[in-house]
Amino acid sequence: DFTYIDDIVEGVIRVLDKNAAVNAEYDAISADPATSNAPYRVFNIGNHQPVELSRYIEVIEDCLGRKAEKILLPLQPGDVPDTCADVEELARDTGYAPATSVEQGVARFVDWYRDYYRV
Repeated sequence: DFTYIDDIVEGVIRVLDKNAAVNAEYDAISADPATSNAPYRVFNIGNHQPVELSRYIEVIEDCLGRKAEKILLPLQPGDVPDTCADVEELARDTGYAPATSVEQGVARFVDWYRDYYRV
């Protein structure tokens, strides 16, 4: 997933604003690893929209107005071939909904970078 920083911050704020509670239905014998009897919860914060690396590079190229010099290699040890954040529980519990597309987010970042570094 490509997740713009504003969407991550929104997710964190929504979680902070919602007090955790003990799950009264928790069963230690047949425990669900996503729940416990402790008053906390771990959520995945992301965009829920996979973006291929080639598309991400295209968007950067479009924003910069130039083509990247690519040297394609096979997957390296530790590389993750696919990722997709599942934010359904976060959305259900807090109303979280990422709102920034890869095109918007990269364009905003490039604008910020150029302004900050005066390039």
